[in-house]
Parts: sequence; C-alpha cells; structure tokens
Amino acid sequence: MRKIEHIGIAVKSLEASNVLFEKLFGHPPYKEEEVASEGVKTSFFMNGPNKIELLEATNPESPIAKFLEKKGEGIHHIAFDVEDIVSEIARLQKEGFMVLNETPKKGADNKLVVFLHPKGTNGVLVELCQEIPQK
Repeated sequence: MRKIEHIGIAVKSLEASNVLFEKLFGHPPYKEEEVASEGVKTSFFMNGPNKIELLEATNPESPIAKFLEKKGEGIHHIAFDVEDIVSEIARLQKEGFMVLNETPKKGADNKLVVFLHPKGTNGVLVELCQEIPQK
C-alpha cells in the first residue's frame, strides 16, 4: 500500500453534501460519476494532496443505502493506493484478511477496486485501489 487514496463518506444527498463540502474546501468537486454496478453516485473533492469521495445510494439495496440505514451519514471507508491489486489481494489473504470481492472490479475515478471485510480490520471498511492504465 503506497498511500491513502481517498476517504469515502456516505451521504443522504449528494447535491446537498456537495454544497456543504464546496463551502468547507472553497471549491467544487472535480468529478461526479455514477457506478451503476454498486448502486452509487459519487463526487470527488481534492483538499491539498488529499481526496474525499462522497457517496449517495441510487437504489435501496445498494451497500451505501444499507450503511446509511444502519449507521447514518459519515465515514464509510478508507481507500489505499496499490501498484498491483492482484498481488496485494494474494498477500493480504495469506495474512488472514477476508476479501469481500476477490476479483477486482471497476470502481469510480478510473480505478480497479477490492474491499476487505471490516470484521478483520477493527471495524474499518478498507478499499484497495489500482489506477486502470490508459490505452
């Protein structure tokens, strides 16, 4: 793991939260996109070298909808940048971590992603991210 890639925050309303975080950081999000496979709309803010991802559910069965129902708005996950997601998955499984999706999937912001179960990471949902190479 090379660095923290971003911190994900679950929100009820992306529109309202974008206004709030724009006031907080002094600038609008640099990107908004929908990840239909995960049932989520996202927006990304840069704050210095740090990235914040806001996540709004697009359907009531999505992981974000379930998180909001159970815990309310707040920090959902912390994501780490990795160079080789497949070898990092193998390394972490050997160390005893439970991977939620063993095959990396396309996530937001041009990343391949995989998640570690929070039961094995002191209650923190950990995401691994690898930049998808441009062709």
